[in-house]
Amino acid sequence: MLTGPFLPKNWLASMDLFQDAEWVMVGLPYDGTTSYRPGTRFAPEAIRQASWGLETWSPFFQSDLADVRFYDAGDLELPFGNRDESLARIRQAAEETLQAGKHWFGVGGEHLVTLPVVETYLEKYPDLALLHFDAHGDLREDYLGETLSHATVLRRIVEHPNMSPDRLVQIGIRSGPKEEFDWMRQHETLLHPSGSPEALTRALQRLSGRPVFVTLDLDVLDPSIFAGTGTPEPGGLTFVELIEWLKVFKGINMVGADVVELSPHYDSSGVSAVVAAKVVRELFLLSLNS
Repeated sequence: MLTGPFLPKNWLASMDLFQDAEWVMVGLPYDGTTSYRPGTRFAPEAIRQASWGLETWSPFFQSDLADVRFYDAGDLELPFGNRDESLARIRQAAEETLQAGKHWFGVGGEHLVTLPVVETYLEKYPDLALLHFDAHGDLREDYLGETLSHATVLRRIVEHPNMSPDRLVQIGIRSGPKEEFDWMRQHETLLHPSGSPEALTRALQRLSGRPVFVTLDLDVLDPSIFAGTGTPEPGGLTFVELIEWLKVFKGINMVGADVVELSPHYDSSGVSAVVAAKVVRELFLLSLNS
């Protein structure tokens, strides 16, 4: 018998038992609709490994990850090349998580993995609001003839019978066709860093008093900071700016979240995986301040 000790494969500070946790972390290794540079299916494992280089204490939120009751369920096994079955398995896992009274924390994977999860949340929380960090609006009607794509995920979400644009807040978006920006302007979903205090107040009112799902596409960060993504877009947030945005939303009722779109092999230094892991840590700690 081997006595070890052995290094764990789960996330830093995660709990040993599912039943003891409030949050469940699920890796979603999927990039089946990636249209430019694939590789996000390798992200959950890379982020998990990078987490062991972090401290549990966050000087940004003055909080400790050890105080977040979360269980790392590992990576969901998804059938390569089968989009619909992959989405069905994600949906089932999200349903089981909510039925158990837990909160979902997804680690993708491309952004399409958010769709079945938020649809599941909308069945339990019909007044759900969505806080969306991204470089792209993901609001296309279709992309390359496909209606289910990483580029259409937000459009499919707002079309859900229990969802409406007045419960969506978007931050960081800086790339896309004119039609998407027209849509965001019409529905006043896009919050600009240089916007008026009134615009921020309206955004906070959209989330106030509602359960909130936070979906964070890591390409919201500038590629000079975060090179390991399939769709790098210059002009993004710095890490500190992202943290300051998260602090703005302290106090929201965050009931679910995901972090998506790391493609680790585009950054041979490994820094992007570390940045992604730290973003996960800070987003978890936002739940303590909710």
